[in-house]
Amino acid sequence: MKIRLYSRIALLLLVLQLLVVLGSWIISATIPETNMHSLISSEGLRWYSSNFVDMMASPLLIWIMLLSMAYGCMRGSGLLSVFARGYRMTYRERTAFIFMLFVAVAYIIALLSVTVMPRAILLSASGNLWPSPFSVALVPILTVGICLFSIVYGIVAGSFHSVSDVFTSLSSGLAKSTPLVLLYMLAIQLYYSVCFVFPEFAN
Repeated sequence: MKIRLYSRIALLLLVLQLLVVLGSWIISATIPETNMHSLISSEGLRWYSSNFVDMMASPLLIWIMLLSMAYGCMRGSGLLSVFARGYRMTYRERTAFIFMLFVAVAYIIALLSVTVMPRAILLSASGNLWPSPFSVALVPILTVGICLFSIVYGIVAGSFHSVSDVFTSLSSGLAKSTPLVLLYMLAIQLYYSVCFVFPEFAN
């Protein structure tokens, strides 16, 4: 069901991309006085080929991958099932959950020590929390915390028996996010194409 939805969204993005390409060419050719750039031109082809990698390599792509790894780690450790309605934990799972809470408290205290204390290292030069190095790294900090809690829970609960189990859970999360990465690539390409064709839109 999800794959069917993803495929329809991908088709829509491809159609919109094609409309932008053809529309920019037709309008710029028939109405040259418009402030519109054509993607089917020497300028457009040079822009597309030289900026393709930069278009793809945005923080959003890294966030998708990091959050996917965190999801896979939670799922593989069994921690995700704990929050399901009606789920009853075993004694070992309750012990693992309590142990995980202690680790979570220690992690939060460590974060507070580098963000809240005077002259904390993750504050901005003016002492603000937003924007600051902490706000820029908020998603990585969140995902590292989720992975840490999941690994601790999985080890104590017996879901993870070796490093390979942890690696497999992280990899499974990335595999689950493959359709989202593809949609991201199509969407970000469409966005930057529109910004190139309509310069005022980018401003």
